[in-house]
Amino acid sequence: MIASSRANDRRAHFSVYVVVLLALTFVATLAGAQAAKYPQTIVFMTDFGVVDDSVAICRGVMYSIMPEVRVVDLTHDVTPFSILDGARFLDGAAPYYPAGTVFVVVIDPGVGSTRKAIVAKSKRGQYFVLPDNGLLTLLEQRDGIDAVREITNTNWMIGAKLSSTFHGRDVFSPAGAHLARGDDWTTVGPEVPVKNLVRLNLQAAKLDGQGLTAEVIATDGPFGNLVTNVEADVFLKLGYQRGQEVPVVLGGKKMSMKFVNTFSDVPLKQPLFYIDSRGYLAVAVNQGSFSAVYGVTPPVELFIPRAGK
Repeated sequence: MIASSRANDRRAHFSVYVVVLLALTFVATLAGAQAAKYPQTIVFMTDFGVVDDSVAICRGVMYSIMPEVRVVDLTHDVTPFSILDGARFLDGAAPYYPAGTVFVVVIDPGVGSTRKAIVAKSKRGQYFVLPDNGLLTLLEQRDGIDAVREITNTNWMIGAKLSSTFHGRDVFSPAGAHLARGDDWTTVGPEVPVKNLVRLNLQAAKLDGQGLTAEVIATDGPFGNLVTNVEADVFLKLGYQRGQEVPVVLGGKKMSMKFVNTFSDVPLKQPLFYIDSRGYLAVAVNQGSFSAVYGVTPPVELFIPRAGK
């Protein structure tokens, strides 16, 4: 009887072992299926335009290194040479992608010069392959940068001789693909102190007892809306409610306009303040171009007093 009981115990233990093993196998298979369903992503942005073969060549380099990679084109119509526009679009898009995403950004008016080609890892765990020219300024302010390395390892580049004018092909695209493939990013080159990054000279919005001093940093595409560096929660600390008139000094000119939810909350061709889709205070004209109507070309300073001042 004792021997029979022990045999039954062994069979019971073996059955539990088999169930656990099958469960672990199922979880591993499911994880593998999920990984196969969602391939590694490179988000690609340039000021190249799409009238020639530059973008296709860069994508070809990426696919040659990692054929299964998914390449998402953020935009290739960044205003030529506009590091600020590139920084804005990068800052706007990055929050919508998961940790591990690789961003390859080529807005590079200093190509071939002494500016560094770098890989940066944000504190959110995303990777950015780009020239060190200020493109990370806004993203760093929001997410923080964990570490930076200069791209010097020729195994992460292509070509026996680098072009002095097409580092998008020869340096940034292959480096991005190596990252997406899972290669050890610490081998890309020497570490660069985060404090040494090049940053755009943008004055942060400043709130004091009198009001808010900030900056119009860009226009919003073809519509002529003004983009500011004022986050919504900072503006709301001034005490204005939607529907109220808000006085402002914009580029030295005194104006007043309503703070509203959307463009149609004011009559046609009237100006307005609103919070844009990226969470920043913006200025617009209902079905018109604020920039053209009022002759405002960024960058310009703006000042908004506290409500009741």
